[in-house]
Amino acid sequence: MAVAIDQHHGFKPFKRSQRCRLQSLTNFDLNILEIDQTNLSSLKQAFEVVKFHRSFSSPCFSLATRVEEELDTSPRIEILGGHGAPRVRDLVVEVATALASGVDPIPVSSGLGGAYFLRSRNGDNIALAKPIDEEPLAFNNPKGFGGLMLGQPGMKRSIRVGETGLRELAAYLLDHGGFAGVPPTALVKISSVGFHVNGVENISAPPCKIASLQRFVEHEFDAGELGCSGFSVASVHQIAIFDVRVLNLDRHAGNILVKKNDQKEKYAAGAAELVPIDHGLCLPEWLDDPYFEWLHWPQALVPFSESELVYISNLDPFKDAELLRSELSSLRESSIRVLVLCSIFLKQAAAAGLCLADIGKMMTRESYSGEENMSVLEDICTKAKGAVVNASDDEEDNMDSREEKDEFELFQFDEETEHISAEETDHEVKNYNDGDDSNRTIKENGGDNNGDDIKLGGLTRSKSYSVRNRACESEGISFGDLSEGEWKLFLECFEKLFLEVLEGTKCGSLKQRLGTSCQF
Repeated sequence: MAVAIDQHHGFKPFKRSQRCRLQSLTNFDLNILEIDQTNLSSLKQAFEVVKFHRSFSSPCFSLATRVEEELDTSPRIEILGGHGAPRVRDLVVEVATALASGVDPIPVSSGLGGAYFLRSRNGDNIALAKPIDEEPLAFNNPKGFGGLMLGQPGMKRSIRVGETGLRELAAYLLDHGGFAGVPPTALVKISSVGFHVNGVENISAPPCKIASLQRFVEHEFDAGELGCSGFSVASVHQIAIFDVRVLNLDRHAGNILVKKNDQKEKYAAGAAELVPIDHGLCLPEWLDDPYFEWLHWPQALVPFSESELVYISNLDPFKDAELLRSELSSLRESSIRVLVLCSIFLKQAAAAGLCLADIGKMMTRESYSGEENMSVLEDICTKAKGAVVNASDDEEDNMDSREEKDEFELFQFDEETEHISAEETDHEVKNYNDGDDSNRTIKENGGDNNGDDIKLGGLTRSKSYSVRNRACESEGISFGDLSEGEWKLFLECFEKLFLEVLEGTKCGSLKQRLGTSCQF
């Protein structure tokens, strides 16, 4: 039996009244092919379970409808995000069918957050659900790592508690054409399903929960169990390119799955295909320190292939930003700007001939003598943002000077600063003193003292943008405080400075430092 899409916001084959049990008006959009007669009963029950949420602003129904919904204990799924993404609807319908047939979620023992396997009637894993209130540190966390309310800083301060599910969906939306292999993902509201609630046992009417829902990937190993020598260069590159775009803070070996070999043959060296999962710690609100497991693999030293370079050059960060704004209105603008910045960084670096090891190294912080130093990327962004802030200050100063010319000298650099020689600027540590002795210092090469100093001209002599500004941004450089005009100016400054860095280093010093630890 085939059920066509109903353009009248309901399923005509039903005999029951067309009565929506949601609080806001929704559209139903479903396409199921080749359903045999034995599954017809479960399918009808699944229709009662699945809801495809289309509108966030439609009018509410009467109180009686909401009371009826609260009294109804049958499981339901409502798609909150990702309804237009490929293969998402098929996944949700399959899960809805399983829930309608009485299959209960199975808690996952591993990990710090609450996660559940959703299985078909024959016991096969279909999907993995992660309720947002059971994330690590969230108040309903079932593994003793809870206590915080949604919206507070999470395990990574740049990503708030309860917002990793948004990022799981964002990762799938950004993986154009399945380039990196991110499994189909949706953001859903699941009602009347036995998820965990702290302090409550034997819940008669389980509450509804918002959760990320991701297709389960059949696998036998993760990357840590098999070892990197068995991975194909293409699979490593595809995941790494994706991680750079979204600034993944947690790409460890455990969230890279080795695709199951159906032929049950041994995984030949350099042939295993990889699948990336767990993207809740990407797209941070500011430039945080990423972790790239692949940075230590020899595949990262292999130059990009022609097809990879074409894919990177075709990326449109501004189009991606609009996609996230339209599909995930709850994702903060500061995170979207991080995506734009990292995509531009990737495109310029790849065009300049850098390999993934070079790129990952420039994005990652390093520690010297117990002190963590900014990455090259952060260093460039600090100077670019300082230029923008100075430009805004200078514009205000010029306006004031036109009114009171005799006060113009108040807005000049100190005489001592003006007479610093170019040689001193290139090789000394610049102390951005804002009247606070606790201010840190920044080296002109971003903290590296291996002879890779980067000259960035007059931008190093910022009079108003200090490291204390950066500390006020919760240990990272944020772009959410910039106006649209300032953001555009920042990107122009960033591209110019990054090109100067690439031209000045000729990429040689980076490759020399990385080659000692990334040999085949």
